[in-house]
Amino acid sequence: MKAVKIIRDPKTIKILADLVRKEVLRLTAIQPLTETQLAEKVMLTKPSVSHHLQTLRQAGLIKITSTKIGRYGILEKYYEPVAKLFIEDWKKVPPELRRYFLHSYMERLRGMLSVLYLLAESCGEKIEITSYEVEQLAKEVAERIAIVAEKYEDVETDEDRETLLLKIYSETLKTMMTESKWKKFFSKIAGLVLKEAL
Repeated sequence: MKAVKIIRDPKTIKILADLVRKEVLRLTAIQPLTETQLAEKVMLTKPSVSHHLQTLRQAGLIKITSTKIGRYGILEKYYEPVAKLFIEDWKKVPPELRRYFLHSYMERLRGMLSVLYLLAESCGEKIEITSYEVEQLAKEVAERIAIVAEKYEDVETDEDRETLLLKIYSETLKTMMTESKWKKFFSKIAGLVLKEAL
């Protein structure tokens, strides 16, 4: 499976703004699933899941990977995404959806930063990370992540989706660490990591 697909079409980006569709893509990236299996996992009716699958297929985000005859002679179709990760090109995100996607970036960054916060606490230090800093950091990640992820676009991978996402996030943050705007923020964190390692 391809590692990454950069989404540059605003209509397709709108399709990805749906939480059910995002969950369908996440689940099928783990293993191919049928409509029935997906309905059970996302706790929706089969017709509702069918609608989401049809939308994702028409957008070229998901494909039928295999079929088999199931119970009662019904043909079961197994779906999987065309890539492990879908990353939207921030320049193409419709303005009305930017807050939605920005919130996703902020949540993921909070998870990563909370580990650093705990590390600082274990060293007897305290890191102040403001809401403004998290939002600004998320905006910059949103603007850069598609650029960083481009190198994975035509790469086949067996890597786990989350491992790949963390790798791309880390590489994106690394591009920001030496810039004057973020240097002080990251150098304090780096100092704590080194202190803990010693």
